[in-house]
Amino acid sequence: MIPITPSDPSICALPVILFEHPFNERVRTYLRLEHLFRRFEVLVQRDHPIDHHFAFTTLFEIVEVGGRSDLKSDILKDLERHKQQFQSYRGNPSVSEHMLDQLLGRIDESFEAFNTASTRINQFVNDNEWLSALRNRLAIPGGTCSFDLPSYHCWQQHSPQQRREDIARWSEPLRPLHACIDLLMGLLREGGSAQKVMASAGQFQQNLPQGRFQLMRLRIDPSLNVIPEISGNRMMVSVRMMVQDDTGHLQPCTQDVPFEMGLCG
Repeated sequence: MIPITPSDPSICALPVILFEHPFNERVRTYLRLEHLFRRFEVLVQRDHPIDHHFAFTTLFEIVEVGGRSDLKSDILKDLERHKQQFQSYRGNPSVSEHMLDQLLGRIDESFEAFNTASTRINQFVNDNEWLSALRNRLAIPGGTCSFDLPSYHCWQQHSPQQRREDIARWSEPLRPLHACIDLLMGLLREGGSAQKVMASAGQFQQNLPQGRFQLMRLRIDPSLNVIPEISGNRMMVSVRMMVQDDTGHLQPCTQDVPFEMGLCG
């Protein structure tokens, strides 16, 4: 399937819980970064100083996860691989040349911006004494009291708009990484296909074509009150449905559980 058309909106509109499971460490890192960037955006848009405090916590988590030495190389290789794949669709009558040009332009733009960015994702923190001090104090439980970091306490008294502008300015170096993660995960998901399956007596297992898939997506009706335990790799995937008792312990589900499974590669 050529991932340049929108996903089926009827699938996204269903009242379901979505679970995603990566089949390799690279996609696992992409998912972590995507999760953190989404949380960061939500927190920054709020007004309370406590929300912006946890925006900083999330920002430093992004720096930590994004600091993997091979991450930049992995991202650039994935972008180049997608570019070559889509260029091979030139002249295909079933592919819109306009949409293809737009997608290739976005890939080129993301590649160039990320390739020219600073090699070290944490450089902007290390170069800012105030951010470095805040990061160190956040690692200590309760370490950002007014007597620990008076300057941070003063900053929290600024208007919400001023704080948002400051955070936006400080986090600007992460924009190329954010754009690449959004693009790569969007392409990966759009390239998948979904099917309705059944976990018989709470168990489901399926062999996979070797090396073809990188991500599994499960959609489950929340009224079923089940929690999937997913394990797998590029060869096989296994799902065991669990139910949570009153004490919080998970117990195996023995009922048949329908769900939707998507495999993306």
